[in-house]
Amino acid sequence: MLVLLAGIFVVHIATVIMLFVSTIANVWVVSDDITSSVGLWKNCTGGNCGQELMYSNDDALKAVQAFMILSIIFSVISLLVFVFQLFTMEKGNRFFLSGATMLVCWLCIMVGVSIYTHHYANSNRNFFSNSHHGYCFILTWICFCFSFIIGILYLVLRKK
Repeated sequence: MLVLLAGIFVVHIATVIMLFVSTIANVWVVSDDITSSVGLWKNCTGGNCGQELMYSNDDALKAVQAFMILSIIFSVISLLVFVFQLFTMEKGNRFFLSGATMLVCWLCIMVGVSIYTHHYANSNRNFFSNSHHGYCFILTWICFCFSFIIGILYLVLRKK
């Protein structure tokens, strides 16, 4: 049981770190032709990330930014609640609050990445003729899977 809790804790910390990286870095869509990438915040060309996105005032992009920040907040809160419950909860109880908070994080990731995929990932709005998904986009989908698994495990596990 201790090994399982430690494993979940490590995966949860890894998920929080990956969420931070995927939200902060500007490599959501990468150009195949030139050294350029687009993120949630800036457009990077030739290593210079000082350019603002052409569509930075779009409501859809602001929604993606908001949901990704909310997912980080809920993931950190879930981690803190889990640690708190681990030391204060009576034996035999389940980690309901940690699981529910992590599933809210999962929902925020799903909404944010779905909006980004629909509006920006496969469209001409990135102004690249040939492009592919960057590591931040892929990390976010990995975090989506991890947060769901962690949330369900928190709901199922009992403290022994």
